[in-house]
Amino acid sequence: MDYKNILTGLLSRKIRENKADTIVFSDRPSVNDDWRNYSWQEFAGFVDDAASAFYGKGLKPGECVAVYSPNRAGALIVDFAAYRLRAVPVSIYSTSSPDQVAYVVNDSKASILFCGGQEQYDNARRIRTFHSGFCHLVAMDDVKIDSDDTTTVSFSAFIEKGHDSLEENHEAINDITAAAQPDDVATLIYTSGTTGEPKGAILLHSCFDEAIRFHDRRFAGFNPRLDTSLCFLPLSHIFEKAWTCYCMHRGVRIFINRDPKDIAVAVRQVCPSFMCSVPRFWEKAYDAIREKIDSSSPLRRVAFRVALAVGRSRNLHYVRLGLPVPKFLEWRYRFCDRNIFRPIRRAMGVDRGKMFPTAGAPIGDTVNEFFHAIGVNILVGYGLSETTATVSCYPETGYCIGSVGLPLSGIEVRVDQQTLEVQVKSPTVMKGYWNKPEETEAAFTADGWFRTGDAGRIDENGAIWITDRIKDLIKTSNGKYIAPQALESLLTEDRFIEQAAVIGEGRKFVTALIVPSIDAIRRYARTRRGMKQADSISSEALLDLPWVKEYIMKRITRIQYRLARYEWVKRITLLSKQFTMDSGELTNTLKLRRPVINDHYKKEIDDMYDNSSK
Repeated sequence: MDYKNILTGLLSRKIRENKADTIVFSDRPSVNDDWRNYSWQEFAGFVDDAASAFYGKGLKPGECVAVYSPNRAGALIVDFAAYRLRAVPVSIYSTSSPDQVAYVVNDSKASILFCGGQEQYDNARRIRTFHSGFCHLVAMDDVKIDSDDTTTVSFSAFIEKGHDSLEENHEAINDITAAAQPDDVATLIYTSGTTGEPKGAILLHSCFDEAIRFHDRRFAGFNPRLDTSLCFLPLSHIFEKAWTCYCMHRGVRIFINRDPKDIAVAVRQVCPSFMCSVPRFWEKAYDAIREKIDSSSPLRRVAFRVALAVGRSRNLHYVRLGLPVPKFLEWRYRFCDRNIFRPIRRAMGVDRGKMFPTAGAPIGDTVNEFFHAIGVNILVGYGLSETTATVSCYPETGYCIGSVGLPLSGIEVRVDQQTLEVQVKSPTVMKGYWNKPEETEAAFTADGWFRTGDAGRIDENGAIWITDRIKDLIKTSNGKYIAPQALESLLTEDRFIEQAAVIGEGRKFVTALIVPSIDAIRRYARTRRGMKQADSISSEALLDLPWVKEYIMKRITRIQYRLARYEWVKRITLLSKQFTMDSGELTNTLKLRRPVINDHYKKEIDDMYDNSSK
């Protein structure tokens, strides 16, 4: 096929290829509501109406429109309507603060802002007072409009107005669409800004064209009639945005999950073939499964251990390597799968899953191997906003647990031998950062390779191994380097640990701020230590009990046996409050903002070192 301006011509191509009533999206306000289905024909009609409304408001090619909303079909309608006019959709995380929204809107000079729910509307109204170029506000949900707000329109009214003028605007819109070029800007993806202000990565339509081409080379076995994808991560994240576009290209039906808190229910209801996720999703699922197994009868625990050993042998030692499975092992696996693994997968909602792309942070080997052993194909990958998502991912066979797979065909990767930085050259790499020429220049080497900022290595088979963000690497006073993300991922594999922040820059040894799982500690206190009052005392009082810290530290010590001694966490502080986006301690992609955490918990950190000799 012709991989040119795929997103611009996607709808017309799909309508030619499919029946008019073929469903492309299913959306709903909440898990208690029915799914609202959008056929290709209907979706294209809404896109035309929205494009007509944009044209009526004078939106020009190259100008930006912003979408500040949780996931919903309307956000995709806006994206594709913008493509029709060669305009630039800019997605803003629905969890962003008013200051963050104002920054993106100001930086991109977006004149139209689409807001999702009440929270987004309220924040949008706040920023309007200090953003002169922000002219139009469109509310995508039913929200309570302020009494003095005479300019905000509903999404339905916006679409209706475009529909009314479509006939007179249609020819002009088609002319603009026909003039689309691969070097048109497709979107701006604003980085989460762990240490500084966000930067808008400029992704051209050619970036998406080549990303889709490269994925077509890697992936086969998509069935447009049967396959489904659950849109779980925010569409403002390049991972979900690029994957959703790819699923549309392959004709996969997409179910849109609006609220991340509903994901466990949504997965069971949809039973998707595919779903992008971050490691934390699988870590929580692993904790829940292990807890259920550990609380079962001794006979069931033994049966599961035996079955897991069979699953590991079959799926990791043979299937993973592309080797034929011995007949007796295959027979044992099928028995275990039918009686043990399949009921677990069915209870989770992943029994019909083909692959589950997972990226954004390191995933622990224990969790990764566990799910592969029980027949869940976690497809680990690596990518960035600046590379239109995927740089590498597991191939079908021959991948190494712990790596982030092989680069896609068409993407070159190297490692700087002095800094150990992973660098990328590919037509999927961004053009640069919006309005930031100095940052753009610094992002590329003299010979044109993009600096990822990640430390890593490439093994003899070409697989990429990511160590950590270079700026996050910790150097102790003894001159030893620690990779905090990898260590934190290892710690949070434990079901008693929700979050961990590793400390040690310039210190004699490594410590950690630990946010324990209060529910897990309460259950342990009640069932193993006979504390009948465990459910009634506060989280703070529970964590103040001396045995709790000792118990968590013992679990950490057992976890660390595979590490070098200088990497061991020697002291911990238990926190009753989680790191959150509202506190500024997490980015919108749930990465730790280490400078903020170091500032907020300076006293607790200093105490761990001041008391080190006591």
